[in-house]
Amino acid sequence: MMKQNAELRAEARAALGGKWVMAAVATLVFTAVAGAASYIPLVGFILVALPLGYGYAMTLLDVVRGGNDVNIGTLFVGFNDFGRIVGTKLLKAIYTFLWSLLLVIPGIVKMYSYAMTDYILRDEPQLANNAAIEKSMSMMDGNKMKLFMLDLSFIGWAILCMFTLGIGYLFLQPYVEASHVAFYEDLKAQAAEKEF
Repeated sequence: MMKQNAELRAEARAALGGKWVMAAVATLVFTAVAGAASYIPLVGFILVALPLGYGYAMTLLDVVRGGNDVNIGTLFVGFNDFGRIVGTKLLKAIYTFLWSLLLVIPGIVKMYSYAMTDYILRDEPQLANNAAIEKSMSMMDGNKMKLFMLDLSFIGWAILCMFTLGIGYLFLQPYVEASHVAFYEDLKAQAAEKEF
């Protein structure tokens, strides 16, 4: 049985204990660089924002999984395996966009279907493009609403962040990402149990 959202958030907070400031710095660097890249439409998104987004997810994955300190350098690991990372993330973005053209709801559903792709790219380096995306879809089968509810549980914090001139976001975003990592780790544990 999967963990309750409160347990996943507690795991995220525990992993970030004593690391909130550096997690906020990592979020600031990620946001600033990706934001600057957005001034070069499409090219900046593909060449900078996509691999940087992967690196941000991996930064929090390392914190949650290994109890490591926040390593700013991990933000840039997506550039080390550029073709596989960018190719897969670009394909994921295109699929989500195309589904969104139908209606907003199908786009959101697909976004949640593909939500584990970055972590899969890290854990299964032999997978890329459709293979990694399909693995995420398989993992998220029957779990999309649960992840949506996890995200929804941060709505109060998101509203409060609006009153901090965006500063609160620097602390909320790593909390959300770390909770997603805890969700992924729980999914993997559940899948391993089913194999036995």
